[in-house]
Amino acid sequence: MHYTNSRDIQKVDQHSIRVLHVVAGMNRGGIETWLMYILRHIDRDRFHMDFLVHTTQPCAYDQEIRTLGSKVISCPHPSRPWLYAHNFKRILRDYGSYDIVHSHVHHFSGYVLCLAKQAGVSVRIAHSHFDSSSIEAKAGWKKRFYIDLMKRWIARYATTGLAVSSIAATDLFGLSWQTDPRWQTLYCGVDLKPFQALVDPVAVRAEFGIPIDAFVIGHVGRFEQAKNHQFLLDIAAEIIKREPKMHLLLIGDGSLRTNIEQKIIQVGLKDRVILTGARSDVPRLILGVMDVFLFPSLYEGLGLALIEAQAAGLTCVFSDVVPDEADVVKALARRMSLSEPASAWAEAILAASNTVPKIIQTQAFEIVDQSSFNIQKNIKKLEKIYLGKYISR
Repeated sequence: MHYTNSRDIQKVDQHSIRVLHVVAGMNRGGIETWLMYILRHIDRDRFHMDFLVHTTQPCAYDQEIRTLGSKVISCPHPSRPWLYAHNFKRILRDYGSYDIVHSHVHHFSGYVLCLAKQAGVSVRIAHSHFDSSSIEAKAGWKKRFYIDLMKRWIARYATTGLAVSSIAATDLFGLSWQTDPRWQTLYCGVDLKPFQALVDPVAVRAEFGIPIDAFVIGHVGRFEQAKNHQFLLDIAAEIIKREPKMHLLLIGDGSLRTNIEQKIIQVGLKDRVILTGARSDVPRLILGVMDVFLFPSLYEGLGLALIEAQAAGLTCVFSDVVPDEADVVKALARRMSLSEPASAWAEAILAASNTVPKIIQTQAFEIVDQSSFNIQKNIKKLEKIYLGKYISR
């Protein structure tokens, strides 16, 4: 895989504001998909965005990023701070001056923004995309020390802090975040245009061998602990006892895929679960295949997939740890406690599926379209943040 180096650097219009986004890697996930929405729709003459990634492996969005005129710059070894610092500062030096460093790597943003300050970057943004407080509560003393240090550095070195929800802001910026003018919420927007498309459910279901009369539960999310796939499969096993036509569509990939495949066999759902892997056509699958959206996350910063499911007009059954801001279409939202057994979740899903919807898809779409989750509104707010911080520096 060829990564851009200093010889590939092209001079960017001197009037554009140059932003360096720091991410783990540009694979398909909530943060990365949102950043791609921004890159596709932002005024790229006024804002030039590059992506510093913590991997040397190719990622799903790399080619599109380059096609759109931006760079993917590898800066590996975040676990080796001295080497990382050397590489980070070399990148800032070699690629010309960046006006803004916008970091999306949660606690590690403390170190990133410290290095950006040392390199003379005047606008430094920490972006909180999730609430990790439940993990922090169980952390050992070494992890706890690291987290506390990073939060102190974020408070010291960030000129701006953004968060996808109030609980995500509290997690990274503290309980009194609202008293500090640097911190604010910026809900991640969704490109809603694909949810206006006409989709043939017969054809889309046929692609996956799903009968047209099947009752399909859907989920979109990385195969990682936070998404709680183990419990999701327990719920599906309960549902099929009551609804033999049930099928489960899981969109995503991740480090726990093998564990999930083993669990599918263990609970006897081998012929009823479809693993699609990471997909570029998620809206089409949500519209064309799913009847109900299930989202039993252990923790979330927001849950963009949940917003998309509401735009598609699906009843959404999700854990009550998901931020309140995700309840965009109230008529479609069903919150459940993770302390409830899988059987109770199953009953709630079946009850919702047997209830006549209070709202049709076009109405649900309109509510999301008018909300802060519309990508166009989202970009205007982000541009205002960038311009405001850049001009006032």
